[in-house]
Amino acid sequence: MPGLLRTKSIDELITASQNPEARLKRTLGLWSLVAFGIGTVIGSGIFTLTGTAAAGLKFDFQSVLKAPVLDLILHGRNALGVTGRPGAGPAISLSFVLVAVACGFAALCYAELASMIPVSGSAYTYAYATLGEIVAWIIGWDLILEYAVANMAVAVGFGAYLNDLLDNAFGFHLPAAYSNPVFVEGKATGAIFNVPAFLLLMALSWILVRGARESAGANNAMVAIKVAAILIFVFGAARAVNSANWHPFMPNGFPGVLTGGAIVFFTYIGFDAVSTAAEECHNPQRDMPRGILLTLGACAVLYASVSLVLTGIAHWDTLNNDAPVANALKALGFNRVRFVVTVGALLGMTSSLLVGQYGQARIWFAMSRDRLLPPLFSRVHPRYDTPHLSTWVAGFAVGIPAGIWDIGTFGDLTNIGTLFAFVIVSVGVIVLRRTHPDRPRSFRVPWVPVLPCISILFCAVLMLSLPLETWVRFFVWLAIGLGIYFLYGHKRTGASRA
Repeated sequence: MPGLLRTKSIDELITASQNPEARLKRTLGLWSLVAFGIGTVIGSGIFTLTGTAAAGLKFDFQSVLKAPVLDLILHGRNALGVTGRPGAGPAISLSFVLVAVACGFAALCYAELASMIPVSGSAYTYAYATLGEIVAWIIGWDLILEYAVANMAVAVGFGAYLNDLLDNAFGFHLPAAYSNPVFVEGKATGAIFNVPAFLLLMALSWILVRGARESAGANNAMVAIKVAAILIFVFGAARAVNSANWHPFMPNGFPGVLTGGAIVFFTYIGFDAVSTAAEECHNPQRDMPRGILLTLGACAVLYASVSLVLTGIAHWDTLNNDAPVANALKALGFNRVRFVVTVGALLGMTSSLLVGQYGQARIWFAMSRDRLLPPLFSRVHPRYDTPHLSTWVAGFAVGIPAGIWDIGTFGDLTNIGTLFAFVIVSVGVIVLRRTHPDRPRSFRVPWVPVLPCISILFCAVLMLSLPLETWVRFFVWLAIGLGIYFLYGHKRTGASRA
């Protein structure tokens, strides 16, 4: 079918972003971008999935669908007898370093494209400029899943930490029927709805509609408090570290480290969220590469520090719960540190959700402006200059599922979506170096195509470390997206070219 591989030139994308009817205001500087990145990265992994990645997933694997694809490739039928996904143990710190290295190659690619194409849409927009319309649709549809599912996982963790704070400060909990997921690992819990998760997302949607500057200000304050809480945990709990908890350091060998990395990979998508803000950045050519790389470096240090202390104060196989940091401190009787960390965790999750919802709305906005989604998603508020309808729809699309399902349901889906986006961005750098070799670049990835190919390889290995079940769900999501594309998006873009 004609037009499937049609690309949009960089100049065409930039011109479309300057249309007065669908233009966003440039209000963000370098440190707002870094805070956006840290706001997304720190909050989900440290406060919700660090324990899961260290302890492993405890459910029984009764089906081939539960086996990691890499195990199936390497071990065939022998992989079907596993009874769980091995945790990294204390070596979760190595998992975070491994993920940071893998993300580092992808981050370099993001930095080059974000400085060249300062337009909302992130990997979706880069794919449209390099690989064609249908690839852009696929990655855009994938990004919608990635951001939505990541935020659902964080929102579920928020409810657990809110109850811990209330218990610590006032000695009571919210009723379980209104603060827990309806389903955990596919089984009904008796709860009616996770109200805190839903209400938080509605409040954040309201803030985001008010404007990028206002959202950035709120995020900056939350990030500052969150980083302070992390440092208090690291230095306050370090005195209780029992080095015996670090032995053996890799209880499940390198496969456990690799699986741990696959579990927490989505925690690093903060630099992807930074790239969604390109259209609202004062100086994207200078600040986008710096914001992306500073985000990754700062978060890698914080993750490694927290994971080492956490696995030092509690044995790794006790950390598989929604609030591992708070529960470990509670067991030690460190209630003052626990209170500070819990406040930091709540603000951290809030900032993570704020930036995630910001990025998701910008993806919808960019796809709508390109006529692949209905025009209502690209409407800009006449007073606040924000995509207000996209923001509210994204809030409900995340808030309702977050009130129903548990955190374990969401992690792997967002992992595979993130890794796929990184692959597309890495390929995009190689393509633009060939098709537009002389176009000015304020940041250049060194050693192209070697480094982008390394990024692709790392992402492929981590994708294969995810269960086949996740791949099946991912392809079902893409099949639904392709159906929508051919029934709606492709017809509209085709009509605009006629």
